[in-house]
Amino acid sequence: MCGIIGYTGHRPAVPVIMDGLRRLEYRGYDSAGLAVVEGQQLRVVRAEGKLSALDACLEGLDCGLALTGVGHTRWATHGLPVVRNAHPHQDASGRFALVHNGIIENYAELKAMLQAEGVIFVSETDTEVLVQLIAREIASCGDVRQGIAAALGQVEGAYAFALIDRQTPDTLWAGRQASPLVLGLGVAEHFVASDIPAFLPFTREVVFLEDGEIVEIRPHTWAVFDARSLGVKDKTISRITWDVQAAQKGGFKHFMLKEIFEQPQVVRDALAGRLRGGGVVVPELDGLARPERVVVIACGTSWHAGLWGRYLLESMAGIPTQVETASEFRYGGFVVRPTDTVVAISQSGETADTLAALRLARQAGATVLGLCNVVGSSIARESNRVLYTQAGPEISVASTKAMTSQMVVLLLLALHWGRERIGGSRTETILHGLAALPEVLEATLPGLRHQAQALARTYAGCRGCFYLGRGPMYPLALEGALKLKEISYIHAEGYAAGEMKHGPIALIDRDFPTVALVLRDELLPKMRSNLQEVVARGGRILAITNPGVEVPATDLWAVPEAPAPLGGLLVLPALQLLAYEIAVHLGCDVDQPRNLAKSVTVE
Repeated sequence: MCGIIGYTGHRPAVPVIMDGLRRLEYRGYDSAGLAVVEGQQLRVVRAEGKLSALDACLEGLDCGLALTGVGHTRWATHGLPVVRNAHPHQDASGRFALVHNGIIENYAELKAMLQAEGVIFVSETDTEVLVQLIAREIASCGDVRQGIAAALGQVEGAYAFALIDRQTPDTLWAGRQASPLVLGLGVAEHFVASDIPAFLPFTREVVFLEDGEIVEIRPHTWAVFDARSLGVKDKTISRITWDVQAAQKGGFKHFMLKEIFEQPQVVRDALAGRLRGGGVVVPELDGLARPERVVVIACGTSWHAGLWGRYLLESMAGIPTQVETASEFRYGGFVVRPTDTVVAISQSGETADTLAALRLARQAGATVLGLCNVVGSSIARESNRVLYTQAGPEISVASTKAMTSQMVVLLLLALHWGRERIGGSRTETILHGLAALPEVLEATLPGLRHQAQALARTYAGCRGCFYLGRGPMYPLALEGALKLKEISYIHAEGYAAGEMKHGPIALIDRDFPTVALVLRDELLPKMRSNLQEVVARGGRILAITNPGVEVPATDLWAVPEAPAPLGGLLVLPALQLLAYEIAVHLGCDVDQPRNLAKSVTVE
């Protein structure tokens, strides 16, 4: 993943593609490339780093007669962010060039099959596997459209791709499955892209492609086919009225809101290739023994994810787990043993404090497992093993979808290490709930936002706020408070609910409300008692709970019920949306809150 642009028409393709890639830069990327067809020659240019590096590679290259091409900005998922892994990728014969977003879950099996047939690979990507497979099937049947369909029938996972063929220089093919792709319709020219801004200066007429569809476009024609039957499909043409900035945000007002609504796809990507045959598959841990003890090191939101993961690792896997703030790790005299497994969590993979703590753990002889979002980042390179969270680029300073992906991967770790302890019935229930979670989130998020907007008007005037939770809800209370502080500048504190009576309850009054995380679980009676203490002091309570749960509260906010421990993954977006809507109500700069930076690369 990250950004796709394809073009065929009457203009020189290279400037159009480069313009489209620049309009997709907001998504974040680590390498870029393009391929064009000129005559019956395929030209591929790729570069590591920013588009300026690709521009430099294009200097002096005359491609003015090329009218069809594809381009890509890559956010690495398979293989380091280096030129050999950058898109576009070609098949062994050099006939086809392909760009691709998403994750091919069974790429290893497909690659082994192709290698057994003599195909030589030059990258570590799943994308090269896809183009080699498509080329194989086209060679077998002699038809590009049928060959693409045959190849896609063997693919498991998510994809959006665009393909060009040097033998048909005016034609471009594209398709999607669980990854966005949109067709842009111009006059004697057509476009395909992962996001509308890529071609918005040229046309506002679009066709939104659906899962399981293939599109074949030429300058004057286009047609959408069902990937299985190859039957032609009728499609509705829509007109875009957004401006470019709004289009970059997918129609959302802020990147933070867009990223909150991307969480269903984030869960899908985090699970891709990791749920198979009714169990959890974590090939990154092959050969690693079950830890005697886990030490989690992280900062900020990642630390909260680690605290949540501790409950799972201890209750489900039975592994003693210690969670430390990385910024204190070097100075606290913490003891790390060679038998420990240290889990270093960081969205960027460049967090300075976490990186320094990781190095101390390595020096102590511990096994370090990196859990991060950026392939080739410092933490990824310096860990013994790495689990990528696959959250994709996160633009807003306040982290949202990254925490969701971290929680999902930590749950997979607990299931992997605890498979002999948890029991088949409970594992099956959790895995079924995980598989259904993206659809539940998609159905729930619009309603949550509507409720958050109404609640924001009620609570935006508070002078401070408590967030209370017990058990695995306690780390989420900390995260909810952090989000409110980060973007609305309202002081908030997260507490374990049982600790309220040991001092903090003195702050309770009408203007100091409490957000309580009260799910239907074994801790519900205890939470009811804690909330009665707040009511007795005249405090207002917003209870985030499950439908039908009765608790003393001023406002009840219901989220769908899910098997433990999945409830936290439904509570989290509610907390994010509450903070977001309060900040918007107060007129705050949501995406760039004051004094904060996205990646903290200093101590």
